[in-house]
Amino acid sequence: MTQAQLAQGTSPLLAVRDVSVVFGGIVALNGVSFDMHKGAILGLIGPNGAGKTTLFNCLSRLYQPSSGDILMEGVSILSRPPHRIAEIGIGRTFQNVALFPNLSVMDNVRVGAHSKTSGDIISDSLRLAWVRRSEASINKKVHEILAYLDLEEVAHTTVSGLPFGTQKRVELARALAADPKILLLDEPAGGLNHEEVYVLGDLIRRIRDDRHMTVLLVEHHMGLVMSIADHVVALNFGKKLAEGTPAQVQADPDVIKAYLGSKDQ
Repeated sequence: MTQAQLAQGTSPLLAVRDVSVVFGGIVALNGVSFDMHKGAILGLIGPNGAGKTTLFNCLSRLYQPSSGDILMEGVSILSRPPHRIAEIGIGRTFQNVALFPNLSVMDNVRVGAHSKTSGDIISDSLRLAWVRRSEASINKKVHEILAYLDLEEVAHTTVSGLPFGTQKRVELARALAADPKILLLDEPAGGLNHEEVYVLGDLIRRIRDDRHMTVLLVEHHMGLVMSIADHVVALNFGKKLAEGTPAQVQADPDVIKAYLGSKDQ
């Protein structure tokens, strides 16, 4: 399904509006705008230094835009601190896995469900009935996600002892535990071999379809992006270079010159 089909008669789930980010005298983003509609997989591409990760960090509130706005379901997210982003339905993974290395796979995934819980030191210490029910519900969800991502066999294994590709799946599981409306994937194919990348592409599509999530994918692996994205936004030097279907962006002369390479190069 294309972004245009998803957009018919609907407001965007996420709207990036003229976002600029300036670090001292360096312009990292310059007036970037695009929409994401519910159910889409949007690929964000561009060479190193194009501003992709800067934009990701704005979406997850690690960075504050110098100007512009970011709207989630029509409401600006820029007044929210980073620790309150998960509760409105934005989850992410990182280029370099950001797990708790000395915790088990299960405990790392349980952390992802934290934004959906409530508690206090007295209730938790006394193990009140509602606390036990909440923990049981979290454990049920975690086991379901581990099964979904084929991680059950390593559920009680310490994360630091796992292969890098498996750690990537654990981080994805943690993001899914928060039940995000929008899943931000920051270079999920980094460090994976060809077969693992193929499996990853199928998995991202399944997550979108099975769990009804919208996905924003930053990735250098062009084969992956072009094979699974409904819509692609290309950045270069902090500006939006092109936008459209994968076929349209692949054929754009400016994108070919700046990122994909040209026959003359």
